Order: sequence, then C-alpha cells, then structure tokens
Amino acid sequence: MADITLFRTTPRIVMGPGAVAGVGAEVKALGASRVLLVTDSGIIAAGLLAPVESSLREAGIEVTVFRDVAPDPRYETIDACLAAAVESRPDCVIGLGGGSPIDVAKSAAMMLGNPGAIADYFGVDLVPGPGVPSLMIPTTAGTGSEVTPIVILSDEGEKLKKGVVSPHLFPRVALLDPELTLGLPPAVTAATGMDALIHAIEAYTSVNATGLSDMFAARAVELIADYLRTAVAQGSNLEARSNMLEASLLAGIAFANAGVTAVHAFAYPIGAEHHIPHGVANTLMLAPVMRFNLVGNVRKFAEIAAYLGEVVDHLSDREAAERSVQAVTGLAEDLGVPQSLSQFGVKEGDIPDLAAGVMKVTRLLANNPRTLTQSDAEDIYRQVL
Repeated sequence: MADITLFRTTPRIVMGPGAVAGVGAEVKALGASRVLLVTDSGIIAAGLLAPVESSLREAGIEVTVFRDVAPDPRYETIDACLAAAVESRPDCVIGLGGGSPIDVAKSAAMMLGNPGAIADYFGVDLVPGPGVPSLMIPTTAGTGSEVTPIVILSDEGEKLKKGVVSPHLFPRVALLDPELTLGLPPAVTAATGMDALIHAIEAYTSVNATGLSDMFAARAVELIADYLRTAVAQGSNLEARSNMLEASLLAGIAFANAGVTAVHAFAYPIGAEHHIPHGVANTLMLAPVMRFNLVGNVRKFAEIAAYLGEVVDHLSDREAAERSVQAVTGLAEDLGVPQSLSQFGVKEGDIPDLAAGVMKVTRLLANNPRTLTQSDAEDIYRQVL
C-alpha cells in the first residue's frame, strides 16, 4: 500500500505588481473590520507601510500598527505585540515585511484565539484551536512564511531558535506584490534569495518529499538559478523581482509539506548565538551539508544540479550530484554572501557547543537524508570556520 500523504497551503494567494492596493478589499472579504498590522521600523522608513495603510483605511478598516519587531525576534515579542492590541480588539492580523514581522504576525493571530503564552506551543501540533484570520504581505523574496504553518522565534535563554508548527498558523491570504521588493539592497536580496533556494533544495531532498512537493521545489530552484543574480545586480528589474517572489512562494509551499533538513538545523545555533542573519547563516552551511548529505540520495542531488543549470548529461549521478554543490558555491560567491564563520567571530572553541545545538533540532534532523552525529556536526562547522 502506498504511503498516505497530506498537502496543505495558504488557501488564497494573490500575486502581481500593484496587488497591495487590494489589501483593504481582501480584509473586508475575511469579514474583518479591525486590523493589527505587524511590521518593523525598516519597512516604515522604506515607505512600504503607507500604501497598505491607505488601502485599509479607504476600505473603512481600523488599523493598529505594531512596529517593534527586531530581526530574529525573541518569543517575548509576541507578548508585547498582543499587549499593544488589547484595546483595539483586532479581528484580523496582517504581517508586512520579511520573515521576522510575518512570523510575529502569524504568532499573534494564533494567540488571539488560544490561551497561555507562545512558549507553551513550541513543538508540533500543540495548538488547540484557530486564531483570528491573518493576511501576510512579504517584502523579501526568501522566507516563504506566507504559505507555511511554521513560526521560528529566538529563545535567548537557551541560545536557540525554536519552532511552533501547527495548521492553525496558516494565513488565510498571502498577498505578494513584487513592487514592494524593488528597494531591497543587494546584500539582502542575495541572502534572502539564497534562503529561498535552500528551502527548495532541502524540501526536494527531505525524506518526506512527495511528488507534489517536488514539483514546487524543482520549479523554485529553476527560477532562482535564472533570476537571483539579475535581481541582485539590477534591483529595479521587475521581471527578476517577480520571478524571485514567485520562487520564494513555491519553495515555501514545498517545505511547508516536505520539511527542511540539516542546513537549517546548523543555521539556528549560529543565528541565535552569533546573530548571523538567517539567510547568511543558511548559505554558510549549505555546501558542506549538501556534500555530507548527497550520498543519502545521489539521484536527487544530481537532479538539483540540472535544475541549477549545470550540464550533466554526460556525467554519472554521483558526478552530477557533486556539481550541485559546486553550483551553489559558485552562486554564493557571485552574490558576495559571506563564506566563513570566522567573519562573525565564531572560534574553534565554540564548535562543540554549536554542534550540540544542532543535535537538539530533532524536528529537522528527522527529515535529513543522512543520519547525523555530534562528531559529524563538528566536522561540518569546521569546514566553514
């Protein structure tokens, strides 16, 4: 008997240049009239809040803005966000920004319908019921969080990033407007684009991959290979920005169903301990983890090489799989993403504790195509020191 699989995603996806003008109508269609809008100071400074707020107010929607979201938000941020919304009693939450505001918004929407604190729900399928409807507007092409049932929050006490996984975290609407990404600086475009690529590669090689998730992941890899360099080099290129936003979406759909693997498990400790931006942390770990993992599914890594544009027809699967590692290394170099942990102050003496942190991320290691030990984790970190 074939394995039974489940495929889920955000039920309504609206995408295209100028789509943000319709956010007011989308909220009204959800039956909401009071919105908590979660964003950060950078988004406001870039002028991206104004068109969203304007559309909402034109639709007669009351808006409360929470703007105190920091990168890699601590789970305590959720309490502050909810406190800011006590008087307004929102019946909808909007997230506007990169992964951090979106994850805070998803968390706040969930908590508005559930008891306790967000820390009570770290883990898988622990949330008892739905929250209020939410709508997510990504301003980077990387996180894919607008179509996932996952939030990642920092636990400063344990120096780890922790996840809440629940179908109640799925937004009701994802609204993607590539015009909101036109002003992203090259370094942010590069790091977030690599993050989307890693989502796709890990989903494709996860032990939980299915034919459906593979379809989304493969297309995401192809789009990123075709358009990420252009998006970084020509930030105002709307075609490149549109295709990168679509790729991020597709990769998000893929990993929401197949899961990510050890690259993210390695990124979490260095991100939490050394405050390395998430996309950069993932990129640092990508090549060595792929090299370690490829023997676990040589055929799929060979296919990734082809999706990345490598000419592999004359190669064995093993040789082609190696090309996939070379291809992502070359892409990261072209984009100028940092290449070593030492650039962020990581030292040899830090490695055992960081590796121990990797081994705690059992939710992701369970998806990995090759079993990983503490010794393996230490060796992999040393390769990028």
